[in-house]
Amino acid sequence: MVFEKLPRAFGVGGPGVNTVLDRARMRPGDQVTGQVHLDGGDIDADVEPIALSLITWAEGGEVVEFHRADVCGPFRLAAGERRSIAFTFGVPWEAPLSGADGPLVGVRAGEGDIDPLHVAPLPSQERVLDAFTRLGFTRAKAALEHGRVGGQHQELPFFAELGFRPPPGHTGAAGEVGLAFVADRHHLAVVLAADGRRGAAGDFGRWIFPHETAIRTDWEGLVTDWLDELPERFPRTLSGGPVPAGG
Repeated sequence: MVFEKLPRAFGVGGPGVNTVLDRARMRPGDQVTGQVHLDGGDIDADVEPIALSLITWAEGGEVVEFHRADVCGPFRLAAGERRSIAFTFGVPWEAPLSGADGPLVGVRAGEGDIDPLHVAPLPSQERVLDAFTRLGFTRAKAALEHGRVGGQHQELPFFAELGFRPPPGHTGAAGEVGLAFVADRHHLAVVLAADGRRGAAGDFGRWIFPHETAIRTDWEGLVTDWLDELPERFPRTLSGGPVPAGG
């Protein structure tokens, strides 16, 4: 992965810079490593502080920065000098996952070019996604939502929600099911929402397990039980909208 810009423009004859990541595929909690390579130009140049940031996009194209790592402070680069600066920074545990329908994630050098970074699911997250596939859910839209999900403690001010259409046997329970993950080093929280309802008590399913336990959990059974209980708690009108229980 190569970036062609520094935080400032040097002009003709100025230094050149390439920022290269060792790997472009990561999981939450992994360490991003690489080097910034600078080649001095025809004259001495003052280089501004260099920082790399992880960004994603919210609805409407809003750019959201969710992690920033300083690579180096300001320094003077002599004409013709070559310098390489190593860097390491961690991918946040709550980073949104990449995918064909998931939020995009990119690495940006200063205010310069943006290159994609593929954030793959943790094994515990992959187990949940596999259960959804086995149950017959089909992917719908994915969205980045500001705020907190399901009363969970979060480090980031947003969460990514993956939308799914329920399997044929459960289409009467909900038109769409939202799946959100909140992970940290030790645990995985899985939060489900039916048709975007998160306000009333009982409108979402929430489970928190250590990662190793989540890998061994019967998610097919948990999700099926949750779907089976939805019609009783949240009857739906003929048009598909929710009505108050008992209404």
